Amino acid sequence: MSTQSLATGPRRFPLVPTAALLFGALYCLLPVAWVLVASTKSGSELFSTFTFLPGSGFTDNVADLTAYRDGVYWKWMANSAFYAGVGALLSTAVSAVSGYALAVYRFRGRETVFNILLAGVLMPPVILAVPQYLLLAKADMTDSYLSVLLPVILSPYGVYLARIYASAAVPADVIEAGRMDGGGEWRIFRTIALPMMVPGLVTVFLFQFVAVWNNFLLPYIMLGDDEKFPVTLGLYTLLQQGSNTPALYTLVITGALLAIIPLIALFLVIQRFWSLDLLSGAVKS
Repeated sequence: MSTQSLATGPRRFPLVPTAALLFGALYCLLPVAWVLVASTKSGSELFSTFTFLPGSGFTDNVADLTAYRDGVYWKWMANSAFYAGVGALLSTAVSAVSGYALAVYRFRGRETVFNILLAGVLMPPVILAVPQYLLLAKADMTDSYLSVLLPVILSPYGVYLARIYASAAVPADVIEAGRMDGGGEWRIFRTIALPMMVPGLVTVFLFQFVAVWNNFLLPYIMLGDDEKFPVTLGLYTLLQQGSNTPALYTLVITGALLAIIPLIALFLVIQRFWSLDLLSGAVKS
């Protein structure tokens, strides 16, 4: 048998890696499937039997969740959208400017700053939560929207990704050509470098949005007024009350299902954007 026939012959099915991936997908999706099914069940159906058959109480659960404390759940959802949306936008903007500066400019201490950022990436957020609370308490800013927004604006991981992507996507020759044409540094960044960095910045925005949306510890430490709670902290308070009022468990499950829908929608929209950006890049090249 010739070498050419071996190269063009049918490939063997990679059984072990595929089985491992399927097991990992099942492990991750099984809780989501259970939440999806459990949210359709009434309180009696939820606690009577454990099956993956859908129930008939989804609309009633949503109505009860909406009626709970005059719709405080949707206030929590709006708070989460505000924290995650504004926080991710500001964090992406800071990451774009900082990452571009670290990638393009040469200055004393540049590598030291980058190494400090890497240390920030490796540091668990739980270590920073208490110092951040103490600092904001000194400034009398706790129990406010800013107490949740300010700590998430600077993302070491976002700056790291922006720096790596700017180094790879923004050629030095293009920047020099812009300078020779008389463009200022800010104009070069805004009109030349920033469009080239968009795919990387979209990734930074997605990561930061998901991180802020799912954040629990920081709001738990900073906030005392439940009208300012994000949905994660709000559902936690419902779960705590469920030990005395089991009927609230159905509201927690339904609320958890509704809380992941914005993340899924955002991922689908951004995935489409990635595809369009790659196609446009291929056409331009």
